[in-house]
Amino acid sequence: MHYYQHHIGDFIKATARLTDGQSMAYLRLLWMYYDSEKPLKPDSKILAFQIGASIEDTELLLESFFWESGNGWHHTRCDQEIAEYHAYLEKKSNAGRASAERRKHSSSTVVEQVLNGCSTDVQLTTNHKPITTNQQPINQQPINHKPTKEPMQRGTRLPADCVLTTDWADFCKQERPDLVASKVFDEFRDYWIAQPGQKGVKTNWGATWRNWVRNQRSTASYKTATERRQENNDKAWAEFLGEQTDHVIEGVCSHD
Repeated sequence: MHYYQHHIGDFIKATARLTDGQSMAYLRLLWMYYDSEKPLKPDSKILAFQIGASIEDTELLLESFFWESGNGWHHTRCDQEIAEYHAYLEKKSNAGRASAERRKHSSSTVVEQVLNGCSTDVQLTTNHKPITTNQQPINQQPINHKPTKEPMQRGTRLPADCVLTTDWADFCKQERPDLVASKVFDEFRDYWIAQPGQKGVKTNWGATWRNWVRNQRSTASYKTATERRQENNDKAWAEFLGEQTDHVIEGVCSHD
């Protein structure tokens, strides 16, 4: 047995008067009993050596919790658990054999039904050659096979080192001459490489590129973040220079 039910409450009550070493020795005796599934050897010296306890403690435990017979030391609870375990195994074995037998009969019944359902009008002569009245071949209807499904195309991610191809650049120039193909491609590549998981997987990157180009805003109204920052800086600088010029003109006028 590789498993048994250890009833903690019963064990604590039964071993309350034992020392820690004696409790451990008692546990080891139980483990040996369940592992071998048979009574313990009658030689207390060998048992004491096997569980790492003194002969005196071993004999005390055997006399307190076990009972001796001709084939060794028995334990009532252990014998009961082992008997129930063997009955459980026998029940499972019988159920497995019954299931196999049912499958066997079910399979043979289907075959017999097919064979019994096949009839023929061909008669055999004494030389075991069939006598037929029609030697023309039988026109058999073609077997209708179900159409096989084409394997689903698996998507891929855009390679991090991909470059703008001539075909993609030409499409951008023809479809959107107002765009700069290289600039649009850089944004396209950075966007899709940064997409996590399945969101960045496509089955046709060429179609994805074409849709990306078609959906781009006109360069007249679209500016990148860098261009917007540069434009704001230029505007602020121009305003600053204008204010300084006005101060200089006011100073000159005041001196006059």
